[in-house]
Amino acid sequence: MASNGKITLTVGQAIVRFLEVQKVERDGKDNTFFGGALGIFGHGNVAGIGQALLEEVDRFRFIQGKNEQGMAHIAVGYARQMNRLGAMAVTTSIGPGAANMVTAAGTATVNRLPLLLLPSDYFSTRRTGSVLQQIENEQSNDISANDSFKAVSRYWDRIDRPEQLVPALMRAMETMTNPATTGAVTLCLPQDVQAEAYDFDEDLFRERVWRVPRVRADVDALRDATEAIRAAKRPLIIAGGGVVYSEATEALEAFAETTGIPVGTTQAGKGSIAYEHPLNSGPMGALGLSFANKLAHTADLIIGVGTRYTDFTSASNTMFQNPDVKFVNINVQSFDAHKESAIPVVADAREALKELQAELAGWSVPDEYLAEAKEAAIEQREAVEELIKPIPGDHELGQKELIGIVNSFARKQDVAVNAAGSMPSDLQKLWKPGTPLGYSVEYGYSCMGYEIPAALGMRIADPNREIFTFIGDASFIMYHQDVLTAVQEHEKIILLVVDNGGYGSISSLSVKVGSQAFETKYFYRGEDGRQDTTKPLKVDFVKILEGYGVNTYTAATAAELRDALGKAMDADEITAICIETDPVVRDDTADAFWEVATPQVAHIESSIKAHQEYQKVRDEAQRLYL
Repeated sequence: MASNGKITLTVGQAIVRFLEVQKVERDGKDNTFFGGALGIFGHGNVAGIGQALLEEVDRFRFIQGKNEQGMAHIAVGYARQMNRLGAMAVTTSIGPGAANMVTAAGTATVNRLPLLLLPSDYFSTRRTGSVLQQIENEQSNDISANDSFKAVSRYWDRIDRPEQLVPALMRAMETMTNPATTGAVTLCLPQDVQAEAYDFDEDLFRERVWRVPRVRADVDALRDATEAIRAAKRPLIIAGGGVVYSEATEALEAFAETTGIPVGTTQAGKGSIAYEHPLNSGPMGALGLSFANKLAHTADLIIGVGTRYTDFTSASNTMFQNPDVKFVNINVQSFDAHKESAIPVVADAREALKELQAELAGWSVPDEYLAEAKEAAIEQREAVEELIKPIPGDHELGQKELIGIVNSFARKQDVAVNAAGSMPSDLQKLWKPGTPLGYSVEYGYSCMGYEIPAALGMRIADPNREIFTFIGDASFIMYHQDVLTAVQEHEKIILLVVDNGGYGSISSLSVKVGSQAFETKYFYRGEDGRQDTTKPLKVDFVKILEGYGVNTYTAATAAELRDALGKAMDADEITAICIETDPVVRDDTADAFWEVATPQVAHIESSIKAHQEYQKVRDEAQRLYL
């Protein structure tokens, strides 16, 4: 071992020891940043990072993965439930093991969540020549599968020498703890370098606290925003995920109450204002309800707080129909703050709302608009109660009724998780979150297969919350390996497998755009090569789950579902409930457009008609806000 302030460690050992002592602080409260590491050991990391994790196993939690994408999604779920004040590291072998994480890296970066990826790489010395699982590039010897992470990482580096590790680790931490830049960080680790020894400064391994900044707004930007709000007659707030991340719920509610400005919420922003708040106009956008959307149609000023204005939120740039509409955007990231040619207020949401409220002292919206907004809030809550009722004469359990029943079992702190299909729309409309962190629908990347591993990560982050994981049959078939991880780690989630016979959401969308639900449901293949729609392809999800050792129930009626949920709530381990529901039918409760391209030239009537309708909406309603 070295002396004189130095310590001899391998690169792998140095990384693990560094991760152990990183802390994060916001508003005077600090906590350990890394909740541990996940990994699958193979060619490239078994004797590098793997050996280092073995040495530190009593001080740094390790979770054995079952699939690399799932491991990284567990880490994403952990970061989400830690509200970005915590993260996990993920180590993989080289080649296919590493590349499996690209999808999860995209999930983290799109959703602005910290994630540290440590994929193994080829030998830096190249003395062995081409190695197992390495993709060779004839143009350059320093390109590997890991270069694919560049497109989905906020910071990417390859550590070819031990000397390069220290600045890379510091840059990685700065990136992940900065609200404006956080996302996936990828440090590629050649397998020989992982195991190489170096004399590191002992100071690298002292406890280090990274402050998460609350950026204050530029004074001139605040003045411009204040003037724009004072001039507005029909302003509307769009609350996005940034409200949740910055813990700005109280500030948002106070701002709405003193100004009378109603609030519509995005998928990521759901829960950012109390469900029963008289100015919560409800979910908006292509997946929302018409009440907030109607206010958006006529708004003369949109105040976007922590939103990215995705196509669902803006209804593919058809939502804001007032010809004179203007925008004020509050966001920690300048890129998002400038969207829609807005007055950009580059700042922490909580602090900016407080400062704007002070600047607007004594001002409020016209009384008639306030009354209209409050009535919209009442109407949307009444609509939710109607939507979750059983359909008269229908003996099968409907998806909306299912969500209402599950919600009635959830305590204030419990969480609903989902990622793709038709359920994000129904959940955004119908779920009543008790807290800002009580709703986690991953619709930034809309990543099928996210549901189970992310729920597991959330439970690891906060064992005091029940995690209700809604997952469609198609998403379950795509990814369910981490059911075994939950069993192995003794981590409880309540898994609701909703079976509608295939890709139900896309089936309905396919009909809407004229493609006749082609190959979107599960049927046996007939002798003519086409699907035989008289022979559904059934999957026994109960047997699959019981094979993992999971206590599993089935529910065909509301009474059976309630009984199963009661047992699941009482359990202390992962429990699954399998439910067959009616086929998904796309509803028009949002009164909003979502652009999905249709063919300009077609030779079947359904596609021709769909394109005509599509073109009509585009011509009449779509615009750029310049």
